[in-house]
Amino acid sequence: MTTPPAIARDVTNDFSLVVATANGTGSQTANLALLRACFHMGIPVCGKNIFPSNIQGLPTWYHIRVSKDGYVARRTSEVLVAFNQATVDADLRELPSGGVAVVDAGLAHGVERDDIHVYAIPVKALMAASEHKGKLRDYLANMTYVGVLAHLLEIPLDAIEAGLDAQFGGKRRLVDTNLAVVRGAHAWAVEELTKTDPFRVAPMDATRDLLIMSGNEAGALGSVFGGVSVAAWYPITPSTSFIDALRDYLPELRQGEDGVPTYTVIQAEDELAAIGMVIGAGFAGARALTATSGPGISLMAEFAGLGSFAEVPGVIWDVQRVGPSTGLPTRTSQGDLAFAYGLGHGDGKHVVLLPSSIEECFEFGWRSFDLAEQLQTPVFVLTDLDLGMNNWMGRSFTYPDQPMQRGKVLDADEVRERGFARYRDVDGDGVTYRTLPGNDAPGAAYFARGTGHNAQAVYSERSDDWVENTERLARKFDTARRLVPPALDERVEGASVGLIAFGTTRYAIEEARDALAADGLHCSSMRVRALPIGEEVRAFIEAHERVVVIEMNRDAQLAAILRAELPDLAPRIESVAYLDGMPFTAGFMRERIEPFLTPRSLEVA
Repeated sequence: MTTPPAIARDVTNDFSLVVATANGTGSQTANLALLRACFHMGIPVCGKNIFPSNIQGLPTWYHIRVSKDGYVARRTSEVLVAFNQATVDADLRELPSGGVAVVDAGLAHGVERDDIHVYAIPVKALMAASEHKGKLRDYLANMTYVGVLAHLLEIPLDAIEAGLDAQFGGKRRLVDTNLAVVRGAHAWAVEELTKTDPFRVAPMDATRDLLIMSGNEAGALGSVFGGVSVAAWYPITPSTSFIDALRDYLPELRQGEDGVPTYTVIQAEDELAAIGMVIGAGFAGARALTATSGPGISLMAEFAGLGSFAEVPGVIWDVQRVGPSTGLPTRTSQGDLAFAYGLGHGDGKHVVLLPSSIEECFEFGWRSFDLAEQLQTPVFVLTDLDLGMNNWMGRSFTYPDQPMQRGKVLDADEVRERGFARYRDVDGDGVTYRTLPGNDAPGAAYFARGTGHNAQAVYSERSDDWVENTERLARKFDTARRLVPPALDERVEGASVGLIAFGTTRYAIEEARDALAADGLHCSSMRVRALPIGEEVRAFIEAHERVVVIEMNRDAQLAAILRAELPDLAPRIESVAYLDGMPFTAGFMRERIEPFLTPRSLEVA
């Protein structure tokens, strides 16, 4: 090993910090205080919690990316807080040469590297000097590394206080209790530690118009603005916090003038019951949703098929985790795409929205209801654990730019004037007219069937009725192509290679593209935001000799969908598909993309 180099230059606002603790020890408060302190200083940040699937005791890691350039993808951490006996050796081994280790002094005896900067904190002594006792002392012990990092990284204590204030909603007793420990550890660090490493933060003005929240919170808020009135769910990681957020926002934003709630949130006995309630509420005219993950989607297949065939609106949020089966419940993936797209037996597909940011989670929160009612069908919104549960920066949300789109709903006067046949395609777009329960016009009622039916919603096993109905549903799916959010592309003139991705992989791809462009290697990029795909996807593929589809699953699900739906372009479509439960890094993406941007090697016969 070599001695850590002397400080040759500052590394300001451009590093990653990881805090290694044990689940259930209260470290989340400390970690979010650091994240929000940097954000308060105007520095772009992103926080990722890598946590175990048990209640407490197992190792957990919290990553904070600090980037003056605004990059938010996961990357190798140069600064480590090692507060977990079970992982300290492995955590120290992963630290790059020249990195920083802030270690609980009780664990520092295991530090055998001399090529890193080590700062040992006497946590027990610092906490013994405090007035706190018992379990509270254990939870507050994590605030010692906040105080030490505030000194080492030059984070002002008033920024830490602002972070705690945001974390505790302005509850001064909680803020002051935690801040006292931070101040004590900071004073000790100022007196006892000599800084030898180059990492620091400095105020910027890059977050003035931004907010910071999780994708689940943003999606729930967007759903409230979309008029949700029924939410039925069963708890499952990583979607539970979506409903938790919904239950926080609804009392504040959706109380009637008389104080009576204008909504219902129901914890069902299982996911099957939850989706049944959503379909029932949708039939009655309510805007209804459920939130779940892969195992819950598995249980919802039959009701999703009913909603599609009986043509009942509803919204299903799938916050994806690693499967199959229970899989890795607290790791992230994009492995439900093909499953959700074709969920249910027989022919047919579902509309799927694919947000990648908190802004899009908010937008798709309300837009999904419009689409569900315009198309009279269940709409899936697929996020992932990384987006759903972690903290992201985003611009202030835009209020819905249009009134609620309720679609083709006839009132009693319209039924009397024009007549009504539930499944007759009047406009040629595959979308029929519907009525809602309570319409008192003669002939307004109908029976919503999951069995074969004709245009009048009458039970039928006639072949011609079946073919007519299913061909109409196919026309409706083509109508959906024109209504869903279009794919967004960033063309590079003269580029022969294009990248296609969806969801949170965009952040590693964007950073990797910038690095490659700096080396003279350029490629175009497109982000798919919904299925079914629109004509813009075909146009993008036609414009490039090779198109690489990048996704966070093993079986290249989006690539397979594109090849199946654009068979004439299939030879141009190549794949980079990988899944280990962790968000992609820009370095990993660069390694995978670069070979497509260099000349192919010649094969010698």
